Amino acid sequence: MVSLPATLHGRNEAAIYARTSGYVRSWKKDLGDTVRRGELLVQIDTPEVDQDLAQARAALAQVQARLALAASSQARWEGLRAGNAVSQQELDERRAALQQAQADLAAAQANAERLQRLHDFGRVTAPFDGVVVRRLVNVGALVTAGSQSTTQPLYELAETGELKLTVGVPQAYAADVQVGTAVHVRLPEQPRARYVGEVTRISGGLDATTRTLQAEVRVPDQGGLLRPGTYVEAGLQLKGATQAMLLPPNALQFRQDGPRVAVVDAKGLVQWRALQLGRDLGKQVEVLAGITPQDRVVLNPADALQDGETVRVQPTPPTATAAPKGERRAGG
Repeated sequence: MVSLPATLHGRNEAAIYARTSGYVRSWKKDLGDTVRRGELLVQIDTPEVDQDLAQARAALAQVQARLALAASSQARWEGLRAGNAVSQQELDERRAALQQAQADLAAAQANAERLQRLHDFGRVTAPFDGVVVRRLVNVGALVTAGSQSTTQPLYELAETGELKLTVGVPQAYAADVQVGTAVHVRLPEQPRARYVGEVTRISGGLDATTRTLQAEVRVPDQGGLLRPGTYVEAGLQLKGATQAMLLPPNALQFRQDGPRVAVVDAKGLVQWRALQLGRDLGKQVEVLAGITPQDRVVLNPADALQDGETVRVQPTPPTATAAPKGERRAGG
């Protein structure tokens, strides 16, 4: 099993920003509260937008009056033209005036509707069911509409019920990851608790910088015990993971031709082995190829130690770093 670090996230997470500028009249939800989609979060007073909306509605009424006059005038001139009382040019001018009034009406209606939408944005509602992760708004605060880089969010929400995490699977194990692969999620502070999820998506290629395959894992939230933002360790049961072992760094030697380790055979003879290393875990280094779990490895090998030398095997000192389960080492 390969254990990888990860962070839990809600199925949906969003920072809620103001879409219109104004002053916060009230906020309805606090930190940790559950919310429903469409439920009111913040009420914003928008005096400038309200004034612009009133002006747009007045302009709309003016355009409607001009349109009514243009329509009646055009109807009268149609009758006059039928009796040859006016010229065709004059009738065409009245028709053009009516069309212009109709276009002005459409523009005035669009402007009034735009300002009405901005006014409605004073009611900030939840986009999905979830929980309040952060509240960053207070009564009386001035909020401004703008890009995320220039404004501060009002709330941060996370959808609960089903969580997800993304892990970077090392290249050595990428071929073994499939959709549906079981993932055992463990919290460091709860070593005995186990939560099981599964891989739902995998990326089409490896990250060129980290040489890892991005895999998305869905984890059911069992009674609210898992929370978004929690650090976890995701264990993937992969075929290639059975070939990996852990060694302490003081068992390795790094040469120009690569890392190597000294192994003692049954006759007490030393043999240097070239290694293929995986991840550096700090107190241990992952070994992908070069030795087997049955090999006896020399700790702190001297530079003068040569192939074929006879050594006397001693147990690993108690003060040495304890080997993980399944790891075989020998003192020297």
